[in-house]
Formats: sequence, structure tokens, C-alpha cells
Amino acid sequence: MEKPPPLPTIQESLKVEGAESADLPERSIMIRPGFGTSGKRVPLLANHFKVSIKNPNQIFYQYSVSISYEDNKAVDGKVIGRKVIDKLYQTYSSEFDKKRFAYDGDKSLFTVGPLPQNKFEYTVILEESTAKSSGNPSDNGCSTEPSKKSKHSLRSKTFKVEISYAAKIPLKSLSLALKGAEIEYVQDALRVLDIILRQQAAKRGCLLVRQSFFHDDPLMFTDVGGGVTGVRGLHSSFRPTLDGLSLNMDVSTTMILKPGRVEDFLLANQNVKDPRYIDWAKAKKMLKNMRVKAIHNNKEFKIIGLSEKPCNQQFFSLKVKSGSNAGGSDEALEITVYDYFVKHRNIELKSSSYMPCLDVGKPKRPNYLPLELCSLVSLQRYTKALSVTQRSSLVEKSRQKPLERIRVVTDAMTKYKYDEDPLLVSCGISIEKQLTQLDGRILDAPKLKVGNNEDFSPRNGRWNFNNKKLLKPQNIEEWALVNFSGRCDSSHLSRELINCARSKGIEIERPYTIIEEDPQCRRASPVVRVEKMFEHIMAKLPGPPQFLLCVLPERKNCDIYGPWKKKCLSNMGIVTQCISPIKINDQYLTNVLLKINSKLGGTNSLLAIEHSNRIPLVTDQPTMILGMDVSHGSPGRSDVPSIAAVVGSRSWPLISKYRAAVRAQSAKVEMIESLFKPLANGQDDGIMRELLLDFYQTSNGRKPTQIIVFRDGVSESQFTQVINIELDQMIKAYQHLGESAIPKFTVIVAQKNHHTKLFQASAQDNVPCGTVVDTKIVHPRNYDFYMCSQAGLIGTSRPAHYHVLLDEIGFSPDALQNLIHSLSYIYQRSTTAISIVAPVCYAHLAAHQVGQFMKFEDLSETSSGQNSMTATGSIPIPELPRLHKDVAGSMFFC
Repeated sequence: MEKPPPLPTIQESLKVEGAESADLPERSIMIRPGFGTSGKRVPLLANHFKVSIKNPNQIFYQYSVSISYEDNKAVDGKVIGRKVIDKLYQTYSSEFDKKRFAYDGDKSLFTVGPLPQNKFEYTVILEESTAKSSGNPSDNGCSTEPSKKSKHSLRSKTFKVEISYAAKIPLKSLSLALKGAEIEYVQDALRVLDIILRQQAAKRGCLLVRQSFFHDDPLMFTDVGGGVTGVRGLHSSFRPTLDGLSLNMDVSTTMILKPGRVEDFLLANQNVKDPRYIDWAKAKKMLKNMRVKAIHNNKEFKIIGLSEKPCNQQFFSLKVKSGSNAGGSDEALEITVYDYFVKHRNIELKSSSYMPCLDVGKPKRPNYLPLELCSLVSLQRYTKALSVTQRSSLVEKSRQKPLERIRVVTDAMTKYKYDEDPLLVSCGISIEKQLTQLDGRILDAPKLKVGNNEDFSPRNGRWNFNNKKLLKPQNIEEWALVNFSGRCDSSHLSRELINCARSKGIEIERPYTIIEEDPQCRRASPVVRVEKMFEHIMAKLPGPPQFLLCVLPERKNCDIYGPWKKKCLSNMGIVTQCISPIKINDQYLTNVLLKINSKLGGTNSLLAIEHSNRIPLVTDQPTMILGMDVSHGSPGRSDVPSIAAVVGSRSWPLISKYRAAVRAQSAKVEMIESLFKPLANGQDDGIMRELLLDFYQTSNGRKPTQIIVFRDGVSESQFTQVINIELDQMIKAYQHLGESAIPKFTVIVAQKNHHTKLFQASAQDNVPCGTVVDTKIVHPRNYDFYMCSQAGLIGTSRPAHYHVLLDEIGFSPDALQNLIHSLSYIYQRSTTAISIVAPVCYAHLAAHQVGQFMKFEDLSETSSGQNSMTATGSIPIPELPRLHKDVAGSMFFC
């Protein structure tokens, strides 16, 4: 068995200060210690289809592929790559012993059994019907390049293909892994099987997005506004499970540009009703690199820009024959694009006259097409962030009831006949057409403790504070209300908030002042508006208020939010709550009060076992709970730093109160770099030191002897980095404080971004709250389980997938599952169980909120400040503003 080139070591793959020394042992992912037994049994279905392998001794041979043009320029694009490989196989299949290829669209090709040689070099010619045009634009558009008469012909492109042997991938590695062995090549074998299915989809003309594929079927399209369409497709991936190999099939959605007339797209994208109001500078940026089809000749082009002038003013040189016969000399005629199409092509142009033309040529050879003659080609991905309205529309329109989702995936298994692929047939692979049946267990919901020492039992993952008081209300004496929106009656809001608060046990005095923004300020920049508002606040108040309630003009993505939060939390040290009410009622105000009370140090509710100090193992020894997450910038924005946030529990033996520590780090880096951050003066400026000291100060001088880590956002390929790089940093931070005894760690990865869905076998509803599954569809060796703790709307529930990487504390499966279930009920922002443990949600919120501090700032200006940047490579990382000492211990992320 030949090995592929060695992968870089963990230290090489991510250089983290303080993680390079080898004095701490390297850890391995733990093996499953057993199965849970608590809870009521419930029959379930999972969207996994059992896979059988009749020829487990088959071997895949991997070959490296290099495709280039005649001039040795590398081919960029999977579509072209697939066409070249298909043509290669058609032309030379006999030289390959007619062995079928599985091509990943990039640099790898796989076969069942070896090819006759270890290295091949071929020339491949692709031909396509086109129209030669060099001046007379009768078919392709209006080009400034002079030419002879247009005629149809075959245009050919020549490619050079090099194929060389890389490695063997034995299918038997899968069989051994399914029996619980830790075997090399397992992920490689699974990858080959996934590539085979993706290749099938590519040949059907599907859009491929990672492991999902989308057909060009208007029945699968849903318009979400702004010229953007959601398209429903399928996700597929082979997974090793306790019950054998399975194919995980799920409904998937991606965003594409709405196909159709370019003019209609621009109107929708810019939300205008008339072409006169189109922002053409914005349109040029949006349209660049989009593919269009010309209506008059049915040919596809790529947009490189727009003409400088409108269609009726954009001239180009058209060469025509002078004289009455063909022997006449060529004569250059300067003509507008509009006149050419109307007078020479007899094509009526109704709306293009005063609009720019699309440039579909090359940078030095423009080729113009009137806008109304072009339609956007279907299945072009839209990768920008969706607006709040678009996201809401997508969620509403793409929601599927459980039975509908089951029908879609089972129909796909029957319709597309995946296991009839020649490569899978040669391996003896067959796939069942029915969902996997299994048993789950429904854990009992934990009891809660609310005001007046009252016990309360949630039902179906929900509870409320109707006729109930908060457990520990925090009274508010000095506060103010500021209003950035003219649509809100501030006095009415203030009175209703005070009345609602008193019914929940919170005594709120009348606000010291209510400040309405000066209408003249609304045209100023967000930073100026915030500064002006604070000038009014400081002038009217005798000192810093205990609390500020801020009414924003928009509900989501308001540009005032970042500057306001930074001013309050970083500069002034004032707790603040932002709202943008549409309807002021008791339910809305109660939810606002839950956040306010938590931020001011109050407690809304506790677990009953937490209140009585009866949490197994956690209350026996000082135990700290961490939630960790990293938030990244938008796709393609490598200049935006990532934000790492860690929240740590405080006031042990409580597990409902948390403090956050947040740092900026290198863009797109998932491993947290600042858990331990030694400085030149010998001090540690890392996240862990901050949280460890807070735990000590709020837990009566007790140091944590046990630490439970919940890590969000990492993939399976990064698990070993979590328990080595990140855990090593935590230990070094602990040792840097002068401690010799290292705490016991339990490290758990919490995933929501997966494609396993659970369904009730005998009901149309979502699976019940508290459903846990740790059999059949879980990993054959590692310690993982699925839990659906929340009560979502019909068709929206997705279980959380927990991976226990390390458990030095020694939880039993039942104890750990019940603890995780309970941690879904301590989220102080709401009165429902949440889909994943609260520490992870808090970390996600903290990263998002602090990230807003930077969203409005010009990083180039920040870089000019002294000591404001620390360079990692060539990309500078801005130093995040730290929270003011007066709010550093606050649950500001609530």
C-alpha cells in the first residue's frame, strides 16, 4: 500500500505563539465509552440510506491531472476541466483499457484498477459551433475590431493534459473502519465515492456547490427579492456509521441570480421601478463576470463591463463594401450600436436606447450588446450576504414539513439511481431506497426555578413568565431612553416598559430623560449621530446612567448599532439595550426585560438542580464551562479579520452566568490564536487568563479543577487541532498563572452545520424536544451523538451533533447527555430551549456584537494609529477595543 505525500504537522499547518513546544503530549480523539439509557424510547427515521459493498477488496487508483492551454497557461474552471477529461476519455478510451474515470473537476482522477501506464501526456481538441466575427457583428454583437464577412464554422481549442500516478486507495479501509478500527485512507475512500456522485450530477448539467447539486428546474426556484433566487437541490455524502456505510441525502438550498432579462434583474436588484433610476456604477460592479445569453443569436457571453456611453451614442467601426459588387473596397462606417441593430439587423429596440450596452468582448477589444437583448444564464451563484428581508423570505419559502422532506430525498434515490454508476457497480456497491429506521430516547426536560422560589416545568421546550416573577430581578434607578427613530412614541414605550417590569419583579424608576434625535442629524454619518446623541446625554444627566435604552430606526443591520455599542461598552462603560419595536405588547417587552435584567447582573431563571447544587460532577469540584466560536467575514473578504470569542462560566457552582473575552485574529483562521498570548514583558494577554481570573474572583477564591469546553464551528478534519493546539494553549495559560496542577478537561465539539435529519416514524410532527440518538447513524468508533433539544416550527428542527473529543472528568453517557440537554435551558435571552448549548450561543453572539465595532470603521485609518495593528504575514490585524472595566463582567451579549 503506497502512502500519499505526508500532510503538514499540526504545528506547521497553524503557527500559534506558545503552541510550538512539544512538552505536552499529543492527544487522540477518544473512543465511545458506551451508550445512554435514560429517557423514553421513540421510533425514528433518519435521512441515511444503507450502503452495501460486495467487493470490499477493490482498490481505487488516484492520478494527478494537469490541464493547460497550448501556451502552457493553466485552465481555470471546473466546467472546462470536465469537458476536457470527457473528451480525453472519448478519444483515448482504448489506451486506458476503457476504465471509467471519476474526476473531481480539479487535479485528481480516480479509476478502479490501475491504468496501463503510470504517466500519460495527451493533446485534446475541443470544438464548438460558433460564428467567426471580426468586424461585422451580425452574430456576436458590435465589435470595434474590423473583420471580414461573418460565417459559421467550428472553433477549436487545444489543451494539453498530463496524467500521472499518485496513490492507491483501498476500499477495504472502509470495511475495517466500519468495524471500529482506526485506519488510514478512510477519508480518501469516502471522498472518491462522493466524487463519483458529484460527477453524475455534473453530467446532468447541475450546479455543484461543495457536496450539494442543483438542477436547472424552475419548479425548484423560489424568488427572494433583489434579483436573487433560492434554488432547492440535494446534498449527498457517504458516511461511516455504527450500522455500516450510509449515504446521507438531504434537501439543500443555495442562492443564484434570478435568470431572465438583464434589465429586469437590475431593476429588482436596485429596488427601482424605472431604468432611469438605475445606478450604473453599481450595476457595472454587480454584472461583471456574469454570463448572459443573447436573444437574437442564442449564444452565451461573459460580461466584462459596460459601454461608456448609452446605446444610441456608443459608436463602433463597421466595415462595409463600397460599390455595388463584391469586388468593391472596404469602407469603415462609424455607426452607433443602436442604429446597427435597428437599421442593419431589423431588430426593434424598445428600452435600450438610453442605457449603456453590455461589453462582452475583451479588455482591448470591446464587443457591445444592447441590454434588452441579453438574458442572465440560469444557475449562476449569488455569494453576497442576503438582506434581512431576503433571508426572512428564504426561510419562509424554503421551509418543508417532515413528510415532504422525506418524499424529496426518497424520490431522488429512486429517480437518479445512484448505485447504477459503472464505477460503483464495479465495486459491488448498492444503496437501499428507504430511510434508516432507529430508536431514539426522549430526555425529561429539566425543572426551572423562577421568582418567589417557584418551581416550573417547561412543556415542549417552552415556558413563559405570565404571572411569574424573575428569579433575581435587578432594579433600575438611573436610566435614560434615546430615540434615533421618529416612528416610536418614546413616552408610551417608557410607561409600558415600567409597568411590564413591575409585573416581573423589576422596579424601574421613571427615566431621567428621554432624548429624541434632532432630525437635522439624521443625514450625518452613524458615528457623528452617536457622538451628537451622547453630547445631549451628558448635558442632561448628572453622571453616567446605570442603563441606556436605545431605539434604532431599523430592526436589523442598522448602521448606528456598531458605533452605539462601541461607545457604550468600550468608551463609556454603560450597559445598553437596543430595540426597534414594531408592536409594543407584553410579550415583546418581557423579552426585552429578560435581556436587560441579565446584562445588569440579574437572573431570570435557574435550573432547579443548579439552584440546589445538585449537578452531577459539576458541583462536586469547581467546574468552569467554556463556549468557543470564531466569526469570519463575508466570503471572498480576506481583508476582514476573524473574531474569536470565548465565554466562561462564573460564580460557580452556577452554570447560567457567563463572561466573554473577544479578540481579532487572522482572516479565515478557525483555530483561536489568543487563548494564551505571552508578551515581551512576560505577561499573558490571552483570553484564558482573563476568564480564569474572573472565575476565581466570582467563585469565592476557588480555582477550576475541571473545565468543560464546548467548541463550535470546526470540521472533523480539525478535531485533533482542537485537543492539541487549542487545549495546549489553555493549559499553558493556566500554568502561566503559577499553577502546577492541571485541571481535568472535557472537550466537546457542537455542530449545527450538518445534514442529518431525524423524523418521527409514526407522526407528521417534528421529533419531540429532548430527543437524543447515539446508535446506528453515529460514528462507528468515535464518541458522538445527536440531540434535538428545541421546539422548532414544523420542518425547521435540526439536531445538534455533539462530538466528545476528550473526557478526563469521566462523565457517564447519561450524565453528559443530560448536562448538555440542561445547558439548552439556561439561555437567558428567551423562554424556550435552544438548539445548541447556551455557552456556544453566547460565544457566537459575543463575536458578532464585537465584530460590529469594526464594521463601521475604516481599517486603513486604524492602521495609521500607533500600535493599533499587529501584523501576521502581510495582512494587518486590528486590535479590538476592549470592554470598559465597568461592563467587562456584564453579560453584554444578552
